[in-house]
Amino acid sequence: ERRSAWCCLVWTLVVVTMNSLVFCMNLLLMFVIFTIVLLPTIVVVYFGFQCHSRVLHSAARYCKSILDDNSSSALIILGFVIMSPLIVVAMAIYCSLARRLRLLMCFQPYSRAVYKGVKWRWYEEGGLCRCAKGCNTQVKAWV
Repeated sequence: ERRSAWCCLVWTLVVVTMNSLVFCMNLLLMFVIFTIVLLPTIVVVYFGFQCHSRVLHSAARYCKSILDDNSSSALIILGFVIMSPLIVVAMAIYCSLARRLRLLMCFQPYSRAVYKGVKWRWYEEGGLCRCAKGCNTQVKAWV
């Protein structure tokens, strides 16, 4: 049965808040994974830009003794070249974790706010960690 207007508004806020929290969790997980996987690229590009004479030209000892403009340019180019495969690896890791943790199934439908008696989807599936039920083999994720 449908909820009253005020009850529907309150439940809509609850569903929107929960979906926003799940979205923020997904975003935070993605940020952490991408930061860890792309760390070599970040470091290489940072040192390349730091030691290049036309960019920052740091007075650090390693910039004067080891890296000149040519090697700094090579570091910058290498960093951007290895970025593409590392982005693919990071996305594959995120998709694998999201599938294993069933993060995308935590989003709640709007019908939860509109109709009475609609259960939380993650509750029906056995909880967030799916401890209450066996693993569903019908769910597939393609990367």
